[in-house]
Amino acid sequence: MTTDLSSSPITGPSAWRGDELAGSTEWIYLLSDAEREELETLGRRFVEDDPDLRKVTAESYPLVAARDMIEECARQMDAGRGFILVRGLRTDEYGDTLSGAIFFLMGLHLGTPMEQNQLGNVLDHVIATSNKTLDDPGALPSRVRDRLPFHSDSSDVVALMCLRASKEGGSSSLVSGTTIYNEILRRRPDLAPLLFEPWHWDWRGQDPDALSNTYVSPICSYVDGIFSTYAGSTMIFSAQKYPGVPKLTDAQIELLHLYDEISQEQGLPIDMDFQPGDVQWLLNYAALHSRTSYVDWPEPERRRHLLRLWLKRDVGRPLVEGFGKNVVKARDEEDKKPLPGGSFRIAEAVVPNQDWGN
Repeated sequence: MTTDLSSSPITGPSAWRGDELAGSTEWIYLLSDAEREELETLGRRFVEDDPDLRKVTAESYPLVAARDMIEECARQMDAGRGFILVRGLRTDEYGDTLSGAIFFLMGLHLGTPMEQNQLGNVLDHVIATSNKTLDDPGALPSRVRDRLPFHSDSSDVVALMCLRASKEGGSSSLVSGTTIYNEILRRRPDLAPLLFEPWHWDWRGQDPDALSNTYVSPICSYVDGIFSTYAGSTMIFSAQKYPGVPKLTDAQIELLHLYDEISQEQGLPIDMDFQPGDVQWLLNYAALHSRTSYVDWPEPERRRHLLRLWLKRDVGRPLVEGFGKNVVKARDEEDKKPLPGGSFRIAEAVVPNQDWGN
């Protein structure tokens, strides 16, 4: 493997700007009637079969009509802009169980579901279950209504299905990690090499039941001509509170602030308002994600609610050793010891744990 990176910017479809994409629909895949009907049929069978979410495989639910959609999602994540939005599912007619079943079986065709917490859950939720804010100790970003800083999740792929939208706000925001790197390289070439050095990340701040306080990963990887990003300065700064973590240097702090400033500059991110039934597929190594703050509906049953999958894609993407949150395990890895209380059947998995993160 080669890891040398010249001073030239990274080119290719992953180096996009939001203001160039916002005026088009090229990043939206509209399901055909045949594709939607096949997913609905298989979803109903999935609900009837009621498989263990930790063991079920894509081979049990083969796709024919929707195969092209899956292949386009894979192509865009692996070799395209890094994300795609699939639109056209009628979740308001299905109910949460069928919606979750369709979402999960789509995920099975794009990778292996990963555990998202120490309970072993492979289907999780983005929903505000209390009035906590990010400033509250122990509050999970997925369970508050605050605006989130741009970051990467703990998997190869993060996918979101919108069951219900918020009353106001809550747009999903994406920004190209390649474009951010190119801007840092252009403005501060002296700081850019630091992105490839190891950084300590707050593991416990992302998971209250984490096995350790921190893990270590660089922010950027460049191997065999493939550029990848894993970012989130909030968790790097938060890791500073733990004993034994090396103190950030002035240059590192300056770089993190610059990274955040660039990620939010007008024209770089793309914002999308989720509609019920929208499914967003995102390769964490290509783009960072966040969301705007939002106002919920007063009725609990109308509360903004997204389902979330983390997937491992076995496509052989070259990465430097230990890149990303490599402490998270796929569901088929044997060294995990989940805590009791996980939900592994679709009807129970689509119901959020009201105590998690509160």
